Amino acid sequence: MKNIIIAPLITEKVSRLAQDGKTYIFKVNKSANKYEIKKAIEEAFGVKVVNVNTLITKPKAKKVGKHTGQTKTFKKAIITLVDGQRIDV
Repeated sequence: MKNIIIAPLITEKVSRLAQDGKTYIFKVNKSANKYEIKKAIEEAFGVKVVNVNTLITKPKAKKVGKHTGQTKTFKKAIITLVDGQRIDV
């Protein structure tokens, strides 16, 4: 079985979303679908997932000195849990 969950995302925007205690965002494998992500989260953390939304980030142009390049793309999964359940990230 492929590794579905890569890492939790920890940013200011994510922490504002997580204040409700139900929403978490994870970096996931690009080939994983919503059903596989839901199953992997439920097995890994022992919680009940209500909803899974996914998106693939677009590359952004970055410049360091005279060199230009792009950031890497990755897939994010926005996970919503049942009321009263939490994930310790």
